[in-house]
Amino acid sequence: MAQFVNLADAKRLPFWRRPIALLFLMALAMPIAFNTWSALLNNFVIEAASFDGGDIGLLHTVREIPGFLAVGVIAIIIFVREQVLGLVSLILLGAATAVTAWFPSMGGILTITMLSSIGFHYYETVNQSLQLQWLSKKEAPQMLGWLLAAGSAATLVAYLAIMALWDTLQLSYNIVYLIGGGITVAIAVFAMIAYPQFEAPNPQIKKMILRRRYWLYYALQFMSGARRQIFVVFAGFMMVEKFGYDVHEITLLYLINLVINMLVAPLLGRAVSYFGERRTLGFEYIGLIIVFLSYGGVYYLGWGVAVAATLYVIDHIFFGLALALKTYFQKIADPGDIAPTAAVAFTINHIAAVFLPVLLGLLWLASPAAVFFLAAGMAAVSLILAMMIPRHPEKGNETIFSHPVTAAAE
Repeated sequence: MAQFVNLADAKRLPFWRRPIALLFLMALAMPIAFNTWSALLNNFVIEAASFDGGDIGLLHTVREIPGFLAVGVIAIIIFVREQVLGLVSLILLGAATAVTAWFPSMGGILTITMLSSIGFHYYETVNQSLQLQWLSKKEAPQMLGWLLAAGSAATLVAYLAIMALWDTLQLSYNIVYLIGGGITVAIAVFAMIAYPQFEAPNPQIKKMILRRRYWLYYALQFMSGARRQIFVVFAGFMMVEKFGYDVHEITLLYLINLVINMLVAPLLGRAVSYFGERRTLGFEYIGLIIVFLSYGGVYYLGWGVAVAATLYVIDHIFFGLALALKTYFQKIADPGDIAPTAAVAFTINHIAAVFLPVLLGLLWLASPAAVFFLAAGMAAVSLILAMMIPRHPEKGNETIFSHPVTAAAE
């Protein structure tokens, strides 16, 4: 029989059984499976199925379809609690990751990628909702930074193991995928058994909602999803295709990212608290414009692998500043809107993700630099949108164009 505990009463529980502890446990579990899959992906698909740029674009288009359908979470939470759905989604992600190497063909890889992606995207949708419901507005920026650092720490252990043991023990893709996915499944099952069901004080609306006053948040989410595809799909692929990175080398690059993230992520949360969402996001987008233009220089100006690797690390740091988008929405949202809007926002975030990877994969075959120049343009559009965030966003003051008298209009 499930135990139900109000958030206010959860403070009486042992620290390890409180909501914040569960958020940290989930933050540890998800990256182990997902980043194990990511670390080996480019090498695995090239060796197992001879993927080229067009194929990798198709793979990531398939991977993003469940993100586009994340709005389906709203229908599921009518019958299943968000906390349960999040943990079940983690189990699906881990299980699909574990058996990835069992299907070394185009069709097999696409199928198992779809299954793991359903787990990943439904988990991420619910996790964002739970974070914003369980954390206060005051503590959210700093705590989101620490959660990001925790995920980096968990992945660090996985990457260190891959890098140290891949050649030493002659590990296979199958063994690494089984271990990485299996750990995530084990953690999720433990969380289902060990934690009570936490009751947030504000019941969530369980239907799809689109509110006019959230339009800037929707626009920023759309551009974030479009821009993210360049980094996720093509930055790592460039390192393997252009510079011939092996598994342990690409893992070392990820490892450097993780160590920096562990050190910087809490500072990013503090920066959002101190400077505000407008300035933080503006800084991120200016940085991304420079980074993506520099990626193009790797091809046009012949810059070497050291420059490309440095850009990859800097790119990843800017990626962490996206937590400011979460705190912006938390400040302007009705408390009951968090769950349905998280689902809608994930769908909006993935509109471009469904078609961009395959189209950009074809553009990649003609000019890899053009893909990165396009990304710089996307970052510039995001910068313009970020400048529309007021210095002190709140309900009724969602954009610099908001008028307090009519701000309640939906």
